[in-house]
Amino acid sequence: MGKKITILNGSPRKNGNTAMLCDAFTEGAGSAGHRVTRFDLGHLQIHGCLGCMKGGKNPEAPCVQKDDMLQIYPAYREADIVVLASPLYYWSFSAQLKAAFDRLFAVAELDPNYANPKKDCVLLMAAEGDTLDNWKPALDYYESLLRFLGWRDLGRVLAGGVLEAGAVAGKPVLEEARKLGTALAD
Repeated sequence: MGKKITILNGSPRKNGNTAMLCDAFTEGAGSAGHRVTRFDLGHLQIHGCLGCMKGGKNPEAPCVQKDDMLQIYPAYREADIVVLASPLYYWSFSAQLKAAFDRLFAVAELDPNYANPKKDCVLLMAAEGDTLDNWKPALDYYESLLRFLGWRDLGRVLAGGVLEAGAVAGKPVLEEARKLGTALAD
């Protein structure tokens, strides 16, 4: 039986480089028998976290805000693997991904100790720059996030040098994303 995978695609570009990484990863994961649910966050109505600490009362709708996060919560709770996909914006995740991820705290509020569900995670990112210095702030955040959540990193695909939408087409990094999706163990 395959894994349940939820992709949180933080790119506002419907056919951009991050979307193409998601497509390649999904193709690989699907060929390996995994079930993938993808959310293109830039095309959903998701408000920023209010920091109200009033969520966690209803497992079906854990946040007090009722927006398109209601589509994401069930897939997130059931997911074995969460894929964080984003273009690199000012050396971090996009606002779309950050807003959705912040709102997942309402799921942690379901637990009396605010424990987040344990997940495996994959990172897919596209960026104009392609140096270690360019990626470092985002990777530091990603690694810290996983450490604090107690999540396990299953891999990352970093597509640098791809500013224009579609620039990643034909690049070996797409095959890398496909192989990562295929390689996920049951």
